[in-house]
This record gives sequence, C-alpha cells and structure tokens, in this order.
Amino acid sequence: MTTDNTPLSDQDATQAFLESLPELAPGQSFRFACHPQVPCFNACCSDLTLMLTPYDVLRLRAQLGMTSKEFIAKHALVAQAPDTGFPMMRLRMLDEVHGSPCPFVRREGCSVYPGRPGACRTYPLGRATKTGPLGEVLEQFFIVREPHCRGFEQETDWNSAEWLKDQDLKRYNDSNDRYMLLMAQARDKGAPLDQRQANLVFLAAYNTDAFGDFLTRMGVLERLELDEERKAEILSDEAKRLEFGLDWLELMLFGSERALSKKKG
Repeated sequence: MTTDNTPLSDQDATQAFLESLPELAPGQSFRFACHPQVPCFNACCSDLTLMLTPYDVLRLRAQLGMTSKEFIAKHALVAQAPDTGFPMMRLRMLDEVHGSPCPFVRREGCSVYPGRPGACRTYPLGRATKTGPLGEVLEQFFIVREPHCRGFEQETDWNSAEWLKDQDLKRYNDSNDRYMLLMAQARDKGAPLDQRQANLVFLAAYNTDAFGDFLTRMGVLERLELDEERKAEILSDEAKRLEFGLDWLELMLFGSERALSKKKG
C-alpha cells in the first residue's frame, strides 16, 4: 500500500461540522430534488473532497468493470488515518480542469450513477454516527444546505427514512458502519496499526479481487469454522468477500471471535 501526503480531515472536525447543521428529527420532512432541470445541476460535483469507503470502491469498480489495481491507480488517492493507521481513500478529482470536477460527471449527469458513492447518495443529508453502549451504531441526520443548491426549491417531500430507501443506502451504510466500527476499536485500543496490519486491512477492504487470490493461496478459509456454502460465496462474490474480510480483520487485529471462529486443534 502506498499513500499520498494529503492529510485526511479530522473525524472530530467532521462530526462537529455536522452537528452545527440543522438536525433532521425522525419523520421530519424536507423538500428536495436533483435533476437536469434544476438550475444548479452538477454544481455539487466539483471542488470537493470525496472520501471512498471500501463498499464505495467495490460498487464503482463493478460499474466501471475495473480491477482494484486499475481503479486505485487511476481514480484514487490513498492515505492513512493518523489516529488509527487505517487506510482511507478519496476520489482523485480532475485538478487539471477548471473547478476540479469529479471524473465521472458529464453534462447530462453522473456517468456511474448506479454505482455512485454513498456520500453522493446521502446528499443533501449529512449522516453522523457514534457507537452506543452495546456496540450498536447510533445515527443522526442533518440537512446540508449549501448556498448554491436550488434543489431545496423543488416540490418533492421526503423524510430521512424515505430518502435512504430511495437512494438504496442500506447496503452502503451497513458496510461502511462495519469499517468505522473497526476503526473505533483501534482508536479505543490506543495504538495505531503497524504497516503490516495496515497492508492487511488495505488488501481485505479495498483490494477485494486480490484478497480472493490471497485467501486461496494461503488456505485461510480452511482454518476457520465456515460451511462449504459460505466458502463458495466468499470466493465467487466480491460483496460477500468484503463482508467476510471485515469479519476476518476483526479476528486478526483484535482477536475477536464475535463473527468468525478459528478451527480448534
């Protein structure tokens, strides 16, 4: 894993920013729509720092038909979270073009729309999460009302649950929360990952096609309590492999057998 020198935004600062915005209570409605007839269409797709989660990368790669290696080389910048050492990734914008637009935006809209990242799907909401007393994920939603955005002038009403369902965000949030919980465990432990551990995380989370080869070559699945059906799913389905990879990282990094168990003897 190689990284650039761009510092990542501090997670606490992001949380503080979200909490400075108007909170959207459960069931509370907001009015928003985004389509080519909205005057500011595509304006939010330039000059931004767009973080990519492991599931974002998986879906974008599938949409583009690219390997992990190809996608990361062409479209991503990799860094490490300073407090945990976990790999983080952001989308490489077209900085050589005026306004630094997203590489996938076109005049008619997003060219990778079915595989667009979770942050794009969530907008104009902001979602803040924290870990509850039982290790559960607690979420809050906020309205991100940018001065240029004319989408709030449209006549379509939503609440947060309706918006998440319409934007197909459950799979994104479930996977992203799982990665954030791993980072929270490392933060609570008080010791950032060493480079070997960071490389394992990068392989399992962001390089899932190569991770499949690693699992086969190293015989990893044979050393775990897994039925044959799940082994086959892990090797044939990258989304299932990412789910497994996050469970496997919890076992490898923290010794937790909450989701996976080693074979005895």
